[in-house]
Amino acid sequence: MSGLRVHARLDHRGVELDVELDAGQVLAVLGPNGAGKSTLLALIAGLVRPDHGRVELDGRALTDTTTGEFLPAHARGVAMLSQQALLFPHLSVAENVAFAPRSRGENRSAAREIATRWLRDVDAEPLAGRRPSQLSGGQAQRVAIARALAADPRLLLLDEPMAALDVGSAPAVRRLLRRILREEQRTAVLVTHDVLDALALADHVIVLESGRIVERGTVREVLTTPRSDFAARMAGVNLVPGTITEPGLLRTPWGTTLSGIGDAEAGTEAVALFRPGAVAVHLEPPEHASPRNVIPVTVAELDVHGNTVRIRGADHPDGSTGPAADVTAAAVADLDLAPGQHVYFVVKTQEMELHPALAP
Repeated sequence: MSGLRVHARLDHRGVELDVELDAGQVLAVLGPNGAGKSTLLALIAGLVRPDHGRVELDGRALTDTTTGEFLPAHARGVAMLSQQALLFPHLSVAENVAFAPRSRGENRSAAREIATRWLRDVDAEPLAGRRPSQLSGGQAQRVAIARALAADPRLLLLDEPMAALDVGSAPAVRRLLRRILREEQRTAVLVTHDVLDALALADHVIVLESGRIVERGTVREVLTTPRSDFAARMAGVNLVPGTITEPGLLRTPWGTTLSGIGDAEAGTEAVALFRPGAVAVHLEPPEHASPRNVIPVTVAELDVHGNTVRIRGADHPDGSTGPAADVTAAAVADLDLAPGQHVYFVVKTQEMELHPALAP
């Protein structure tokens, strides 16, 4: 079966992963620091051996603890692109890109042709004679992409490829990767902290927390109706966990009842989702109005967020991320808001969505 299959466990790290990706698709891997994202890439690349499990690419076992199979990194048909370009400083750009085909046995002429082709494809052919020290960050990353593709990998591992780039270079490199991944129908695993990377490059998303996959689905599913706290933060929405007590009502672990729209059944674990822009902030709880949720909040911080001010509430009693509201600067001034102040976030019922929580 073509594509990537990872079923692996590392007992000493508390990591257990179950990943499947069809050929030609791109998987975005999201999660907080220390969640296991780099461990997943290392397992695929052959830099880490699992205690138990199997890593398979296009039907071929790269790692299998049952049979003892373990291909070395250079024999896996896998190329990795990281935050830093890591070009060989003593070689020219063309020589850097030609290194991979030369390593697999191509003669100088053939390797030079391959390098020229990929430098042209990433719009870096004019840089062929330069040394890495003469390149900007964006130029170096373009060359690194060409070098990775010149290896003719069956799988690309992208480890925060835009993280070290400035705001001017990152969009161009993102567009370049999107074009190559789509046109070449490349299979790739992308680790990122940037929601734009996932939206622009990936077909599917998994979210890791503490070495486990806590959420998976298409990019649209995960970023429009997230079920994990981390994905909700990335998607820019508020998420409150709880249990459905009756249709349209969710009770939180700390005893607050929220009303919303959804078809989750009574007795099921669920999450309430609502946009920061749908929140009105009051100094006192409103007495009369249409059906709405009134949530007591202690202001933790205020930050400029685009054309609005984001008011972040203190974490929920269960330790999950507190709610956020986006209001105008004038509203902040009128309410005289400051950290430590007690306010009320008010959200209309029709602005709050109730969705079943994902099974663990």
